Amino acid sequence: MMSAPEPLLAVRLTVDYPGKAGVLRDLRLEMQPGEILGLVGQSGSGKSTLALAVLRLLSLKGASAAGEILFRGRNLAALPEREMRRIRGREIGLVLQSPLASLNPALRIGTQLAEAWRVHAAGNGGRCLSLLLDQLQSVSLPPEEAFLRRYPAQLSVGQAQRVLIVMAILHRPSLLIADEPTSALDLITQSEIIELFAGLNRERKMGILYISHDLLSVASLCHRIAILHEGEIVEAGATLQIFQSPQHPYTQSLIRALPRDVPRRKE
Repeated sequence: MMSAPEPLLAVRLTVDYPGKAGVLRDLRLEMQPGEILGLVGQSGSGKSTLALAVLRLLSLKGASAAGEILFRGRNLAALPEREMRRIRGREIGLVLQSPLASLNPALRIGTQLAEAWRVHAAGNGGRCLSLLLDQLQSVSLPPEEAFLRRYPAQLSVGQAQRVLIVMAILHRPSLLIADEPTSALDLITQSEIIELFAGLNRERKMGILYISHDLLSVASLCHRIAILHEGEIVEAGATLQIFQSPQHPYTQSLIRALPRDVPRRKE
């Protein structure tokens, strides 16, 4: 009998903030290699807290965490900070929801991308430039040095989000965390970014934890969905199952609030 594959990510976590205990309460979440898992919940439910916890960045918010964060069999919660710095950006990438706020307005795009590359890789400037141009093309940005010389203020919001995606995938991480990546975008650009994530998953077998309050975008992209409510995962299952036969009352209320014709993920 074949053994089950090792999960890409398996989380058992409780998180407290100063003055606010139980932001996450014994949250349990698991995703497989190459899977797109949608994490859905309303604002304040703890979605971004989970993203920060996986990356071991909760201390920046003054929060404390207890439990396990198993990533490819390693417990990130027990690793020294030096080892976590090797993992962030190389094995786990992060795309945030405010692209223009996430880029340094004083530095050219090429400078910021080159810095992200050099954190985890060696090589001369020519190799770095060639790679950056290839990555720009892979996300439908102009593969030109002139584009790399631009400043963030010279980009549209959609272009800035694609730059953040390039920064997150430079080292081909096995897990990409996308935290509300389309919330600041118009509908057409949202659709393009969702298709871009689908392509990264298809072509690079990259696991994606797609965090959103938007069930419609989750339905069109994700293999499975986990519903986060008041700090707990109340339901998880295949996308079709969640939409056709939701079990938890909170999930049922979310589905009832949607338009009838919900787009489904293209297999």
